[in-house]
Amino acid sequence: MSPYHLLRSSVLTLSLITLIPWAAAKSVRDDGVENPPLLEIQRSGLEAVKPLAKLKKSVAMAQPTGPQEAYLTWRVTYTESSLWNPATGRDDRVRLRSYQGTLVNPDAPFVAPTIRVAPGDTIRATLSNQLPGDPSCYDHEQPVNKPHCFNGTNMHTHGLWINPAGNSDNVLISINPGVDFQYEYNIPLDHPAGTFWYHPHRHGSTALQVGSGMAGALIIDGKRVPTTTSKGDIDTLLQPTPKQSFKERVLLFQQIQYACYTKGDNPVVKKNADGTYRCDPDDVGVVESYANFSGKAWGQSGRYTSINGEIQPGFYDAKAGQIERWRMIHGGVRDSINLQFRRMKSDVDIPKKFTVEQHDDFIKQNCTGELVPQSIVAADGLTTATIRATDSLVFQPGYRWDTLMLFPDAGKYCVIDAAAAASANVDQTPSSRKLLGVVHVADGKESDDSIQKQLQVALIEAAKEHYAPEVAKQVADELRNNRLTTFVPHEDLPPTPNKQTLFFNMTSTDFLIDDEIYEPGVINRTLILGNIDEWTLTSKSGSHPYHIHVNPFQVIAVLDPNGKDVSGPDAVDDFDTSGAPDPQYRGMKGTFKDTVWVKNAAGKSYQVIVRTHYQRYIGDFVLHCHILDHEDQGMMQNVRIALPDGRGGAATGHH
Repeated sequence: MSPYHLLRSSVLTLSLITLIPWAAAKSVRDDGVENPPLLEIQRSGLEAVKPLAKLKKSVAMAQPTGPQEAYLTWRVTYTESSLWNPATGRDDRVRLRSYQGTLVNPDAPFVAPTIRVAPGDTIRATLSNQLPGDPSCYDHEQPVNKPHCFNGTNMHTHGLWINPAGNSDNVLISINPGVDFQYEYNIPLDHPAGTFWYHPHRHGSTALQVGSGMAGALIIDGKRVPTTTSKGDIDTLLQPTPKQSFKERVLLFQQIQYACYTKGDNPVVKKNADGTYRCDPDDVGVVESYANFSGKAWGQSGRYTSINGEIQPGFYDAKAGQIERWRMIHGGVRDSINLQFRRMKSDVDIPKKFTVEQHDDFIKQNCTGELVPQSIVAADGLTTATIRATDSLVFQPGYRWDTLMLFPDAGKYCVIDAAAAASANVDQTPSSRKLLGVVHVADGKESDDSIQKQLQVALIEAAKEHYAPEVAKQVADELRNNRLTTFVPHEDLPPTPNKQTLFFNMTSTDFLIDDEIYEPGVINRTLILGNIDEWTLTSKSGSHPYHIHVNPFQVIAVLDPNGKDVSGPDAVDDFDTSGAPDPQYRGMKGTFKDTVWVKNAAGKSYQVIVRTHYQRYIGDFVLHCHILDHEDQGMMQNVRIALPDGRGGAATGHH
């Protein structure tokens, strides 16, 4: 069956909505990009989650009110709309799988609604697969690592520390067409607050569905106020004060690599003379083939990274001197992002027609200001021990970063995906600079102090505003040293004799972990509940983002092929001389994450050393490469966390 007919014969749908007609999606340069809409959630039992009040008046007021049940419904549907194509200066009509909700912006339908819940909540989420039958979902003779079952789906709550089995975060099930299934996510009361996300994880179709825009933010809001003897959530610090609003932006980066096909019995992707994808005015773009995910296809396609479903968005409502919290998620499949901000010339606008090849010259001529520092306060949803300022922030697929942004002056600022060497990119080719959008900053309070000094003063003022005096003093002392100790959810993991090793590899036909292709019925690793293990991650071929479900890990070291640790706060990763030094590992030492880049440069592997503690949950789940077409084609392992047997091993049953 052709990709075109596959599209026409399948319909994947979130919440109560019908097919969106051919909406003429506006470029955000007109209206500005907004946070994704909140998914409508019905709550029962106790009072719904409310914004924090004056925290220092009563610590009890700010504590969680107690467990609540939250009900939501997911449907998955083909959505008919359009995406702005800067290369042609017009909208391309597309028909893509997407999650939808009652408040979804019809001008930006290809970003899923945001779910906001709290520690202690139980989420009962019904996923209703209303797709027509897909024979490949039932063909058990078909190789499991060949892409298939495009109309089957399931759900993964990426980064949540919850039960991986049964009807919780279980990705080892297939919700086939015609089946409704209710997930039950019990979020523990001690779950860290932070920025997480959700996406399909049905082996064989994960990349195709995520690459169509099926991904959304999942935010755990924290109300736990710190004391002098207990830690709290950074959310309680980043609340409005008389001088700062701490505006929050939620940004989902995606790569939607839609293609238009010729008509006839053997359709092929339409391309321009330079090899970039072409869609004529009467065409409908689709994502229906894994051939478009291969190798260098993303860079060659000429497509653009979207932000909250928009191409080259404008960010408005920013003011000079005002601090904003940017919750950012790489929810794409096929591109690395090297995020930078530079002041833009005031008399320049983005051209209506703007091909990828023109971006580097445009940035060179018009994005000429100093780099604006991005102050990291969380990695993969987990509050970091220090506030680390960086000029360039690297996102690999699956990464999340929370930063504090302060634009010093009014004007326009370029949002740039900076150039990077081949070893730092998903497609293993050098990349040139691209313009992702523009921040429009209005007049506000400007200061002669450095950005870092302004941040420090504002955060100390917030601590005094929100906390009891003794707690405010403790937090202020930490902030003066750029520390966030009071808000870090995990303790450092000690050295351990328990070791694990893992290596990625690719051949001309297979995607492998430890030189084995994925087998659904095989448990590749049995780990013991309560243990701390140290893992050494390497790659024999290409670079890969390693992701493991359930338990996060702490980065201990990243050694380049010469043995130099490039994860320290001042480290310089200059092993790959084909480009500028790679900033992505700098400052990562000691950070807790759930996804990390395992780099291979010039055929030589780095060693990424991490430690993880298997806490609370037993059961079977997976680890895999988060280049999701690699995962779909075999770069995945089954993992089991088992009870200890009392003699240093794993219990195997009741006999």
